[in-house]
Amino acid sequence: MHAAESVGDRCLSSGVPEASQPELPIARVAVDIPLSHLDRPFDYAVTAEQDAAAVPGARVRVRFAGRLRDGFILDRVAVGDHEGSLSPLFKIVSSEPVLTAEIATLIRKVADHYAGTFADVMRLAVPPRHAATELAAKGRTQHELPNDHPAGPLVDYPAGAGFLAALRDGRHPRALWQVTPSATPGGDWALGLASAARACADSGRGAVIVVPDQADLDRLSAACTQLLGAPGFAVLVAEAGPAARYRAFLSALRGEVRVVIGNRAAAYAPVHDLGLVALWDDGDDLLSEQRAPYPHTREVLALRAAEARAGVLFASYARTAELQSWIERGWLREISADRVSVRHAAPRVRVTADSDLALERDPSARAARLPHEVFDMMRATLPQGPVLVQVPRAGYLVALVCQECREPMRCGFCGGPTRAQAGDSPEVATVRASCEWCGRPQIDWECPICGSRRVRAPIVGADRTAEELGKAFPHTPVRRSIGGKRLAEVNDSSAIVVATPGAEPPAEGGYAGAVLLDTTLLLLRQDLRAAEEALRRWLNVVALVRNGSDGGSVVAVGESSGRALQALVRVDPGGFATRELSERAAARFPPAATLITVEGPHEALEEFASLVQQACHVEQLGPVDMDPLRPPAESSAPAIQRLMLRAPLDAGSQLVRAAKEAAAIRSARKSSGPLRIRVNPVTLN
Repeated sequence: MHAAESVGDRCLSSGVPEASQPELPIARVAVDIPLSHLDRPFDYAVTAEQDAAAVPGARVRVRFAGRLRDGFILDRVAVGDHEGSLSPLFKIVSSEPVLTAEIATLIRKVADHYAGTFADVMRLAVPPRHAATELAAKGRTQHELPNDHPAGPLVDYPAGAGFLAALRDGRHPRALWQVTPSATPGGDWALGLASAARACADSGRGAVIVVPDQADLDRLSAACTQLLGAPGFAVLVAEAGPAARYRAFLSALRGEVRVVIGNRAAAYAPVHDLGLVALWDDGDDLLSEQRAPYPHTREVLALRAAEARAGVLFASYARTAELQSWIERGWLREISADRVSVRHAAPRVRVTADSDLALERDPSARAARLPHEVFDMMRATLPQGPVLVQVPRAGYLVALVCQECREPMRCGFCGGPTRAQAGDSPEVATVRASCEWCGRPQIDWECPICGSRRVRAPIVGADRTAEELGKAFPHTPVRRSIGGKRLAEVNDSSAIVVATPGAEPPAEGGYAGAVLLDTTLLLLRQDLRAAEEALRRWLNVVALVRNGSDGGSVVAVGESSGRALQALVRVDPGGFATRELSERAAARFPPAATLITVEGPHEALEEFASLVQQACHVEQLGPVDMDPLRPPAESSAPAIQRLMLRAPLDAGSQLVRAAKEAAAIRSARKSSGPLRIRVNPVTLN
């Protein structure tokens, strides 16, 4: 820690009697400066008038390099590192200690883990001040927890009851709860996480539960109300607005609630005496922060639990390679049902054209998008309740290509992609198509390669699928749940629900059946986690279907020999994650290795790579152009490239430290060319 520069127009007053000077006259302040080479606390003097209000964690304004900047007091000390006079604190914005010592330590660890700065993480952890909310009445007493509450589904799992008992005893168990995907009570993850929070609250400790999106939060909030009572927990989300977010933050800070739930903003909630951190569905990309230094909530909660000696409960229907690696290292223990229980609780899952008999009945089953087997299942299950159909893409006819040579249909004026209007057939001589860029209708289109005028749609969206199913089942209502038009819930009457991944609404009593269309589209994504993400989305659909004994059935249309689809049929996310992790280790990709991606102009990447190589020897991949099809004359801005630096796990911390030091050197030099640094990014696209 180094002292701040002295400013001549603000100095310690010599007119104050010596006896009235503070016992701890120096405040160490974390100044809100994102520059890497200034990522450290600075010393400022505390005047006698500021002594009472300048508490650790308080918001302050300080003068730094001639400008007023925000900051937080980290500590008060008697002797600083700087010899000579110090600049005093310009202003105490608020004496509320919003940055606790525990959260300050967590911010530092997250910043170091992701080669970022304290200031960047601080913005994610501490919400902006809302003065009216802060000045409201303080000291609300803790709510008495209800005596009568359900045990929750965790007790139905072999090791679940022991986990809850350990929390009630004040211990800190760490577990991965492999939730059985089913619409039965055993698959109610929200009630299970709420029961873990209740067990922790019974021991007098606090808990933090994080979920990816608002739909999950609504379900968790209902479960927490049932077990903790409405005043027994706080909901902390960044989208709630300044007042609501700050009110929830203060309720945890002041000890008014023991349990905080929310999205990734809740991972830093200042809960007193933390005893449990929990996370639902860590594979959801919404849990990866989109602002520097791009931390993942899973890693943030793991770092916090290790520092606070708190319990851990990560739950999901699927399983990521990261959680599998923690299981194999012994950091997490598995809570899961035995295979017999899984087969009884989960619906029956099968893949079309997976046997010679199926191919004999429908020879074109492997080529058809909607084989006869799908219609047979829907006819059998629709009288029993709703059927869910998952389609990977929204829209109507998402892409158009030549019927003969598969050349993409492009706009004859600007060369942009085209789309067909609703109601058109994807295989007609003349399609009413228009350009997505300029909007011009494509009249008398002719393929520039073969001269054909016939087009087809290789990718069909949810809208077109709903139209086709409506024609096939004319007396059955067809509902759509797509993107921003997501349905909250559907009743148990007969209906077809067409949804895109992540927008599947739950059904009252569970769906009678489900269909997974275009599975190849998910598996062929150019992404390291394509198969892992596909299986996660499919299992989320399976979890909405009734169990097999109640007639629940799931049909997936795809290649039956695919590893992800085979894992889906077996409902075996653990086995899939084990295989996935071993392949990552063979290819030396996270989580079996440490990987840093750096994006920016070529000259900046070259400078950065040379600085890192001087600090430690690492494997360098690239740099490569982010957009290789970008015309050189399209823009005067330099082309953005990507550089990847890779190291074994045992040398990963050294690589991250070297990357952070390289960024600090470039910052001190004022080198041109901004860089975006990501440690173990979720996607490599």
